[in-house]
Amino acid sequence: MIEILVGTNRPGSNTRKVATQIAEIYTTELGAQAALLDLATLPPELFAPAAYENKPAAFATFNRAILDSAGLVIVTPEYNGSMPGVLKYFIDHWKYPEAFEHRPICYVGLSAGPTGAVRPIEHLSAIFAYRNAWQFPERVFLPNINDLLDPATGKLTDAKLVARVEKQARGFLDFLSRLRKTKN
Repeated sequence: MIEILVGTNRPGSNTRKVATQIAEIYTTELGAQAALLDLATLPPELFAPAAYENKPAAFATFNRAILDSAGLVIVTPEYNGSMPGVLKYFIDHWKYPEAFEHRPICYVGLSAGPTGAVRPIEHLSAIFAYRNAWQFPERVFLPNINDLLDPATGKLTDAKLVARVEKQARGFLDFLSRLRKTKN
């Protein structure tokens, strides 16, 4: 299963719209098993200080999704020059080292401005490199996201951008396949 991580818990976020379209590309167009892992559904008790020592039972589903994933596609917006705090907080609660070591990771970034979330993906890349994840090198950046989504459907409308996302998805599936072969 490929987990498509919605890197924010903001209601009505463009990140969720893009992540949903990416999940559709994986499942419908490429026939892969993929699911959304949405930070908007994190259990509120995870935000209590005691959660660092005693993870709430409701977090087990999130932890299991990460641990059982064949690969993880992180879709992140850019907030104030980095990733949303909730995304970093979520990552800080993953089981160490199992959730990180040799975890295949792929990135899609989006921003309201012209950078397409280059900085948050750089920050995430540093975290996952430090923890020995396998990072797929082809990243997709979606700048000026408000101009790229159809207001009625919430989907990317530019054929070239959709093709870039599809190319990344095909490449990530190939990356996962090659990693599986090297493990055997």
